[in-house]
Amino acid sequence: MKDHFVLQNVKMIDGSSVDIIVENKKIIDIVVAGTGNGEQKVDYKHNVFVSSGWIDLHVHAYAEFEPYGDEVDEIGYKTGVTTIVDAGSTGADNMSKLVSSCKKSKTNVFAFLNISRIGLKRIDELSDLSWLDEDQLKNTIAEHKDFIIGLKARISKSVVGENGVEPLEIARKFSNETGLPLMVHIGSGPPDINDVLDLLENKDIITHYLNGKANNLFDEMGRPLPKFLEAINRGVHLDVGHGNASFSFKTAFQAKEHGIKFNTISTDIYRKNRLNGPVYSMSHVLSKFLYLGYSLEEIIDAVTVNAAKWLNKPELGRISVGDLANLTLFTVEDEVTSLLDSEGDERKAEQKIVVKGVVINGEHIEC
Repeated sequence: MKDHFVLQNVKMIDGSSVDIIVENKKIIDIVVAGTGNGEQKVDYKHNVFVSSGWIDLHVHAYAEFEPYGDEVDEIGYKTGVTTIVDAGSTGADNMSKLVSSCKKSKTNVFAFLNISRIGLKRIDELSDLSWLDEDQLKNTIAEHKDFIIGLKARISKSVVGENGVEPLEIARKFSNETGLPLMVHIGSGPPDINDVLDLLENKDIITHYLNGKANNLFDEMGRPLPKFLEAINRGVHLDVGHGNASFSFKTAFQAKEHGIKFNTISTDIYRKNRLNGPVYSMSHVLSKFLYLGYSLEEIIDAVTVNAAKWLNKPELGRISVGDLANLTLFTVEDEVTSLLDSEGDERKAEQKIVVKGVVINGEHIEC
């Protein structure tokens, strides 16, 4: 599309309609619907919502690794997501390769550095503590300081082997010394989830917080664990991280019943669960939260405002004159849709979110 264009008659999340004028990749004006002037106009006829570009805080975008890998743009702008954050696919051994591969993509990318230097080359990357090399980790952070936004530790039995909570204790030390927060994957124990919670601090992320495994954050009566509530009060951030095995409708309803709300909604998407489900795309995951009864504003805030705030990049979570244009265009359609969680629990929803297009760094692309 030309350097100067107008998105006409788009709906903001509050239901008001506007025209958004983009010139030389930046938003230069937001005006009353139908009044914007530009070289090219795209009229969305008041039927399409616009938000700041969606941010997915947990993806796997290092295509060389299986099973946890995919092409950046296949899980990025093509699905309506303008910014992705790779969640520890690579450690110090391969971070430079990830950075290089991302330069060829349209989608904006940041990354968590896996505390294991081998990253997800193996899926038991914390079973050998010799792979947790502090000097190599610090050198990698220094080399890619604008790309690496945190550290990733996958703390579940299949990953840590016989090491229990020790890899997380090491991760805590790495975090304290580098100033980078942790994203901690939770799953099957040991280690016990309470021992994991004890080590988490303000701005650390629990991802997969709605998983349905036995070692999850809720007791047998569906009540949040006391140490979970303490962690929330300390400022620990709750991220969905849907994935193949980490989202349960039952757990999600328990969380909602007790007022335990997500900070961010992320997909944990990679090639397998993009093509075969149950993830498919960000819009599909967001549709599950419509089904759960959250408002559209709460849902979209989770992939815009809240994610941008955590990244310390507020410009990515707003629609504001002067900012580089990153926008997502979507509809909410009345259509019965089958939704499947990671436990095989199928639900029928009456609405779904459908992506229509993006503006990615000033370029308008239909999806």
